[in-house]
Amino acid sequence: MNHNTPLPPASPRPLRHLSDVQRRVLTTAQLRAHGVSPAEAAEQSRSGGPWQQLLPGVHLLHAGPPTSEERLHATLLYAARPASAPAVPVQPEAGGPHRPVYREAMITGLAALTLHGFASTPALLALERIDVLVPRLRRLRSTGFAHVVRTPLMPDPEEITGVPVAPVPRALADAVARLTDAATVRRLLSEAVRGGHCEPTSVVRELSQAKLLGRPHVVDAVDALLAEGRMIAEDRLYGMVREHGLPDPVWNVDLRLPGGPHLGGVDAYWPEQAVAVELDTRAPRPGGRPDPRDGARTEDEEDALWSEYVRKRELLERLGITVVYVTPRKLREAVEQQAAVVRTALMASGDRDPAAYVVVLPR
Repeated sequence: MNHNTPLPPASPRPLRHLSDVQRRVLTTAQLRAHGVSPAEAAEQSRSGGPWQQLLPGVHLLHAGPPTSEERLHATLLYAARPASAPAVPVQPEAGGPHRPVYREAMITGLAALTLHGFASTPALLALERIDVLVPRLRRLRSTGFAHVVRTPLMPDPEEITGVPVAPVPRALADAVARLTDAATVRRLLSEAVRGGHCEPTSVVRELSQAKLLGRPHVVDAVDALLAEGRMIAEDRLYGMVREHGLPDPVWNVDLRLPGGPHLGGVDAYWPEQAVAVELDTRAPRPGGRPDPRDGARTEDEEDALWSEYVRKRELLERLGITVVYVTPRKLREAVEQQAAVVRTALMASGDRDPAAYVVVLPR
């Protein structure tokens, strides 16, 4: 039976309001809404019949292997919380067919990364299992190719080709939880940053919340990720200065008082204007303080790092040096705005009292 084979007659609701994939993959409850009893659905889905049961309560209305799209929607139909009406309520777009709405379910793990466009993940049809994220208290078991992943707090999904998909950091954490090969983990984390999908800190936060940072191969991959993320941020900082016509600074220098103590290192410094730029590669939390979950450090280590961060900033500003902090995310998403902030600081230097003389040394 091909995928255009109609449902048996006596259906009180036409199928034209459904999207193409919805005509091919339907739950037992949805079939009942179209006049097909559970017994009829079971009969049609018997071995050798024109239909097949992909997952418990989910039927494919044609013979032959399911497509990757059909497997994704079958997984979501199995995992989604049933709507108040048997057929999932949806709204048509511009007079077109309804699109499915999946309550409390989204694709995660390797399948989600493939949907996000990762090149290092397998094709959807090559995946033996499709991870689907659901709330922790849902009573649902993994079965067939649907692998249930539970979470106490569901993230906001991103829609890709009509499918709700977990954000990249969450999908990465769920994928890494099942991986033991260090090279594969490192490759996935690297692509997430190189491909501009997310910042390293958001990845580390999710890995920490998933309690994965105790695994040696994950820690090694995170160390490489943070180093690579900083290099990418530095390249974006160089590009900002060059492409937005800012005067050339001295790069990656240490500042010292003449014959005195070390003041700290900065990523860029304009000596004549006494303006410094420092990359803040840690994710802030409320109050501006970095979240100690954002790296593989203990809270005491993070507190010590934060104290040093504040000390350096206050000391430089007391000496009349303006410090501009930029984050990798702002350099990626709002580089023009960041260039304007630096330009304003440079122009305002003439209105300030002269800064203390400092010695500039290569870092």
